[in-house]
Amino acid sequence: MSTETPLDARGLKCPLPVLRAGRVLRGMPPGARLRVLADDPVAVIDIPHFCHEAGHRLLDQREDDGHQIYLIERGPHP
Repeated sequence: MSTETPLDARGLKCPLPVLRAGRVLRGMPPGARLRVLADDPVAVIDIPHFCHEAGHRLLDQREDDGHQIYLIERGPHP
């Protein structure tokens, strides 16, 4: 089972959750996983779009206890 790096972006507003996720992902090897917690309503659009544009895989997206949880697998390109 793959380990996941956590990123708590709750309380941050657009575009900060995506910018922070991008910065963390750049420092991770391809195939590594990042779990992002966010509560910005715009993140439900921004994070999937970011993953698609940057070549990362969005493995899971769900709501839990008033915030969103995203599981992102780092893509092969830097």
